Amino acid sequence: MITAIWGYINSVQFELCTSKILSSFEEIQKNGNVCRSNKSPWVCLTCSSVHCGRYVNGHAKKHYEDAQVPLTNHKKSEKQDKAQHTVCMDCSSYSTYCYRCDDFVVNDTKLGLVQKVREHLQNLENSAFTADRHRKRKLLENSTLNSKLLKVNGSTTAICATGLRNLGNTCFMNAILQSLSNIEQFCCYFKELPAVELRNGKTAGRRTYHTRSQGDNNVSLVEEFRKTLCALWQGSQTAFSPESLFYVVWKIMPNFRGYQQQDAHEFMRYLLDHLHLELQGGFNGVSRSAILQENSTLSASNKCCINGASTVVTAIFGGILQNEVNCLICGTESRKFDPFLDLSLDIPSQFRSKRSKNQENGPVCSLRDCLRSFTDLEELDETELYMCHKCKKKQKSTKKFWIQKLPKVLCLHLKRFHWTAYLRNKVDTYVEFPLRGLDMKCYLLEPENSGPESCLYDLAAVVVHHGSGVGSGHYTAYATHEGRWFHFNDSTVTLTDEETVVKAKAYILFYVERQAKAGSDKL
Repeated sequence: MITAIWGYINSVQFELCTSKILSSFEEIQKNGNVCRSNKSPWVCLTCSSVHCGRYVNGHAKKHYEDAQVPLTNHKKSEKQDKAQHTVCMDCSSYSTYCYRCDDFVVNDTKLGLVQKVREHLQNLENSAFTADRHRKRKLLENSTLNSKLLKVNGSTTAICATGLRNLGNTCFMNAILQSLSNIEQFCCYFKELPAVELRNGKTAGRRTYHTRSQGDNNVSLVEEFRKTLCALWQGSQTAFSPESLFYVVWKIMPNFRGYQQQDAHEFMRYLLDHLHLELQGGFNGVSRSAILQENSTLSASNKCCINGASTVVTAIFGGILQNEVNCLICGTESRKFDPFLDLSLDIPSQFRSKRSKNQENGPVCSLRDCLRSFTDLEELDETELYMCHKCKKKQKSTKKFWIQKLPKVLCLHLKRFHWTAYLRNKVDTYVEFPLRGLDMKCYLLEPENSGPESCLYDLAAVVVHHGSGVGSGHYTAYATHEGRWFHFNDSTVTLTDEETVVKAKAYILFYVERQAKAGSDKL
């Protein structure tokens, strides 16, 4: 489909188109696009007119829709007219999008016309307009700082957080990215990685654009994740668009292709697993694991290997469970150690009708209730009979989990979605959770070997699902940064307070191991 559409743009049209684009690009630097907005400019690669994206006023999409009305009654003219004005390019990131396919363009023409347009625009960006753009950017930064000043405890402070644009039901990704960006040790590791240059020779140092013709070797999840984290917390008033990261997600995680609502917990697991795998293999001839080993703050004693060598993912999120199974017939005990990156906790059935903290029909479900349900002795039902090696047949048994090693960052997933006969319903129960001093000592296999502070955790971030079903609704996140709590709702970031955070119906909780000794209430 993409190739067919691009077939209408020959080399002659390309030369004419690029010259128009360059003049249009100059104009947008001065006056913005046709709707007088300089936010999210997209240039039509057929007529070179510049319009705002669908997240501003949607004029680029309207331009395409208006062009689909045939100008003549001739079949050939209709076909050509409908094929035009379908592909546009983002003037900021140089990514291309096809409205007919309703998808991003990841390939190029045989003549490489897409890349030529990008190079033309980039050369213009690096020319005499650079100084003017720097001047305007400086003015924008000053206005941004002034617009982000708030009164906190009587003093003036600045909000330095940056939102993430919703690319079409990508709130599940935005909530996870904002949460991970506020886990300091994890975020700093990626931000301090050197930029990976995926191209050599004359094009070294320029931006890289992923196309099918280049192959999968030029796709780096670690690099795009690093760029996204670097873009956050820089005080930009304009929300950052994680398009490049989303392209890579589509390419290496087929489950998340398209614009349907996805499960945030499932995405987080896929993201961490793929980051772990890529870091294991190294990139561009440099082993990321070697960089990790040189980091003195992540000592060998804190590493937990999952699927091979340790990485920053397992060093920070990795813990170990001991799974004990006892045969109820002969008493044979079986022990197994399982590494984990997060713990999925059931909400006990007796609390599932409790939907708010202030509801008076019974006690409030707490995080401790969920943890106790996870670690309590459980008798396996008939569908989970244990194969006893002594009895040499499947027998009734009991199972119990112990935590053999706690991670530096404890990720707790509350299982709010469960399957019924035909539907996946949501458990909308309010679960009370502490902001500080979550004590995990009583769930350890050998609590006597742990230090007084090593089992205490403080909350860093919370992901919340709003709505009734996993395939619908909306995700937001709360996270703490430099002692202040923020609410991340896609492109909107607002300062909030602890009272608001504790009222949230948490879906995923990120707790960070306490380092310094400080008095606080325990859970």
